[in-house]
Amino acid sequence: MNRSFLLYFLISIIGLLFIGRLFQLQMIRGRDYNPVKTSAVKIKFDYPERGYIYDRNGKLLVANQLSYDVMVVPNEVKELDTLEFCSLLKITKEDFIKRYDKAENYAPWLASVFLKQLAKQDFAFLQEKLHKFQGFYIQKRIIRNYPLKSAANILGYINEVNEAVAKKDDYYQQGELIGKAGIEAQYEKVLRGEKGKKYYRRDRLNKIVGSFKDGLYDSLATNGQDLTLTIDSELQQYGEFLMKGKRGGIIALEPSSGEILALVTAPSYDPNMMVGRARSPNSVILIGDTINKPMYDRGLKGTYAPGSPFKLINALIGLEEGVIDQKTNFYCYGGYRYGSREKEFMKCHCDIYGKPIKLHTAISKSCNTYFSNTYKRIVEKNGDASKGMNRWNEHVMSFGLGDYLGYDLPEGDKGFIPDGNYYDSRYKYKWNASTNISNAIGQGEVLTTPIQLANVTAAIANKGYFFTPHIVKSINNQPIKDSTFTIPKYTTISKEHFDPIIEGMYEVFKTGTARYYPLKGIEITGKTGTAENFIRVDGKKIQMPDHSILVAFAPKDNPKIAIAVFIENGGYGSTVAAPITSLLIEKYLTGEVKRKWVEDKMLGIDLYHIYNRKILNPESFEAGTK
Repeated sequence: MNRSFLLYFLISIIGLLFIGRLFQLQMIRGRDYNPVKTSAVKIKFDYPERGYIYDRNGKLLVANQLSYDVMVVPNEVKELDTLEFCSLLKITKEDFIKRYDKAENYAPWLASVFLKQLAKQDFAFLQEKLHKFQGFYIQKRIIRNYPLKSAANILGYINEVNEAVAKKDDYYQQGELIGKAGIEAQYEKVLRGEKGKKYYRRDRLNKIVGSFKDGLYDSLATNGQDLTLTIDSELQQYGEFLMKGKRGGIIALEPSSGEILALVTAPSYDPNMMVGRARSPNSVILIGDTINKPMYDRGLKGTYAPGSPFKLINALIGLEEGVIDQKTNFYCYGGYRYGSREKEFMKCHCDIYGKPIKLHTAISKSCNTYFSNTYKRIVEKNGDASKGMNRWNEHVMSFGLGDYLGYDLPEGDKGFIPDGNYYDSRYKYKWNASTNISNAIGQGEVLTTPIQLANVTAAIANKGYFFTPHIVKSINNQPIKDSTFTIPKYTTISKEHFDPIIEGMYEVFKTGTARYYPLKGIEITGKTGTAENFIRVDGKKIQMPDHSILVAFAPKDNPKIAIAVFIENGGYGSTVAAPITSLLIEKYLTGEVKRKWVEDKMLGIDLYHIYNRKILNPESFEAGTK
C-alpha cells in the first residue's frame, strides 16, 4: 500500500511539473516566443530594394542593381562533389573548407553567405546544377550603383554585416549589407527599408513540411525610402574637376537655408570601387594609401589654421566690444611688433607703409598690423587678459567654431578655439595678448575645418545668423522638418556691425587681394587667406609652401552661395583659392563657365611634386599669415 501510494505520488508530482512547464512555455512565454531561435524553423528573407538617392535637381546619384549570393545552411548539407562545386564557383577546395567552417561555427541551422555577389555568367551555370548541392541556394541581393562616379565622400558605401554587428542588432544577419559611411550610414534605417520574412516548419529530418503557424509571423518586404540631397551634382563635379592635382576641401552652402550645395574633398575616388566583389581588394588599396588618404574627408575632418579669413571674426568682435569702429586707424610699418626682441615681430604684406589704415582697407588689403592691434584691445579691454580671452572665446564659438556643427553626416571634427583657462594653465597665469597674438590673424592655437569656415561665411552673409548645414533636402519627397536644420542660430554680434565687414569683403574682389578674378555682372564679397605651415623632419622645423584659402559669398545682396576653399600648399590665397572660388560661383549662378583661361590655368596646377616631399603625419606649427 505504501509503495503504491509512493509510486502514484511521484507520478503525480512529475505530471504536475510537466504541466507547469508546458503552461510556462505556451501561456507565459508564448507571446514572446521568437521562432528565429529554434532549429525547427527555417526562415527565408525577401530583401527590399534600397532607397534611391537624387541631387537637388532630381539627378540620380545612387541606384540599385541585382546581385546573387550563394547561401549555405550547414545542417542541410549532404555529401556533394566538392571539386565540381568549387569549379562552378571558381574557388579552391581550401577556400571551400574555410567558408563552410565559418558558416558552421556561426550558426549551423541558419543561412549565411557562402560566396557573395556571384557574377551573372557564373550564376547561370550554377543555377542549372544547384539541385545537386543540397543545403546551398541562391539569394538575390540588391547592391549599389553610382552613375555619376562622383561625391564618394558624401554618399559613402555599403558593406557586409560582421558577426559583432549581427549579435548587437537582431535585424541584421551576418553577411547582409549595411550602410558603412556617408549618407548610406547616416540614413541607413531610412534607405534600407524592411526585409520580408517567411517562416517554415521542419521535421526531424530537417525537411520543410509547411508554413509555420499558418504564416502568423510572415511579413512582406518594404522598400527603402528615396532621399533627395541638397547637393548640386554639377557644382560638385566641377569642384572635383578643378581639384585635380591638389589636396584640400571645398564647401558651398546656401546661406538662406544651410543646405550644402557642394562638399568636395581631394583626392577622392570613384564610389563604384566599393561595389561588388572588387570592394574588398579596393578597400585595402584605398585605406592603405596613408599618404594621399582618398577616403579622408578634408572638408569635414581636416583641421587647419583658418588664416586671414579669421580676421573678419576679430573685426566683428572688436566692433561689438567697442574697441574699434569704422574710423579707427592704425599705422603699419611692415608689420606688428609685439615684443622687444628682434624675432617678436609679425610681418605684414599689405604694402601700405607709414599711413593710417582703417577697417575697410585693412580687410581688402589683409593688414596684419590692424588686426593684431584690434585683438590686443579685445583681450586686454578690462585689464584682465583671462576674462577678455573668455569673452573673445564666447564670440568666436557663437559662429559654430570650436565644436561640432551638428550636420547630418557621420564625420567631422570640432576644431579648437582657446579660452583664458587654456592659457592660464599653459603659462601659469603669466601671459597677455602678445603671448598669443597669432590668434589675431587666424594662426596660433586656432583650428577650424573648411565646413566651419563656410558656415562662418554664411553667418556673415546673413548678417548674424546661420542654419545648421545639412545635406538631406527631403525624404520620399517630404521636406525635412527637423528643427535642428530649420531654426536659425544667432551669433553674439549685433546686426549693424556686419555692414562694414561686408563692404570690406566686397572691396577684396575690386581692389584688394582677389582683384584679378572679379566676375562680370556679379558682386562677390570675399576674403583671401594664406596660412604658413611647417613640418618636422629629423627634429628640424622645415617650412612648406603656404596653404591657399578663400571664403566668399555672392551676390553681395541676397546671397545665393557661401563658399570656403582650402588648398593645401597652394601658396597665396589669391593664387589658387581665389580663381577656383570665382569659377565655382560663376558655374553655380550662371550655369556655365565662360572664362576658360582661368579654368585652364587652374587645371594646369599640379601640387603633387610638393606633397611627395612631405613625410607621413607631419607635425605642424603656427606662423604668420597674409
